[in-house]
Amino acid sequence: MPKVAIIGAGNVGSLTAMRIVEKAIADVIIIDIAKDIARGKSLDLEDSLSVFKVDSTIKSTEDFSQVKDADVIVITAGFPRKPGMTREDLLNKNVEIIKDVALKIKSLNSKAVVIILTNPVDLMAQVFHKITNFDTKRIIGLGVSLDSARFANLVSQELKVGVSEVEAIVIGVHGKGMLPLARFTKVKGKALSNLLDEKKINDLTEATVQRGATIVAHLGSGSAYFAPSAAISEMVESIVKDENGETVASVYLNGEYGLKDVFIGVPVRLGKSGIKNIIELKLNPQEKDLLLKAAGELKKCTISV
Repeated sequence: MPKVAIIGAGNVGSLTAMRIVEKAIADVIIIDIAKDIARGKSLDLEDSLSVFKVDSTIKSTEDFSQVKDADVIVITAGFPRKPGMTREDLLNKNVEIIKDVALKIKSLNSKAVVIILTNPVDLMAQVFHKITNFDTKRIIGLGVSLDSARFANLVSQELKVGVSEVEAIVIGVHGKGMLPLARFTKVKGKALSNLLDEKKINDLTEATVQRGATIVAHLGSGSAYFAPSAAISEMVESIVKDENGETVASVYLNGEYGLKDVFIGVPVRLGKSGIKNIIELKLNPQEKDLLLKAAGELKKCTISV
């Protein structure tokens, strides 16, 4: 069975582990310096597997060398958001964590597909790439996949339809620079731009941008974990099963969308080698300008590695 290593035993990491083993997608090892917490969670998850009648394994360790034979490595480690903080506020706090993790992975496993959740995710993916120089097809930032799910949820509530009938697309930065695309978002096969007026779409767009901060404000400590773990497990499943699954993710662009040397959210297809291909949407001038502006803001952030 494929092996997935999850770096970080917090809420996102442990829930991701739960989703992967309960669906028998892969065996999982959770790696965390807080070995007792990781051990307790892995033992609890072990006990749940008999209920679901699956034969996946779930283990925990503080020994980082256990990433060496993983097919997929998921990085969830990092400082959590607090009320009033933006994802960008976490940059200086989390860059050192990503540097340390990246150096360890570089020395142990250069073949795995790496999924990064640590915020600000687009910049953390860039840092990881600069340190490891891994094939960019194997570096994936989870950001706009989550934002697309949030946009779909809000659209379904507004139109009073099942969320399964909404196919939402958000591109750009996982943060203020995200760009929900009404023209490409379908509700029962119809474009959202044909179903709602511009003001209502703008309201839904702003609500999507603020969704993470809203959740953080209510939680008081930490950030979302149910939806992020669901988005990660879906990516992992597409990769290990080589399903050619279509999603949106923060990936390295080398000319696509007129952008180079930047990690930013766009539609992609995933398989066992990571990113099979980047899907280029035919953006109108306004949409393209907003994407270019978001990329420009990312490039202004200088990070020493």
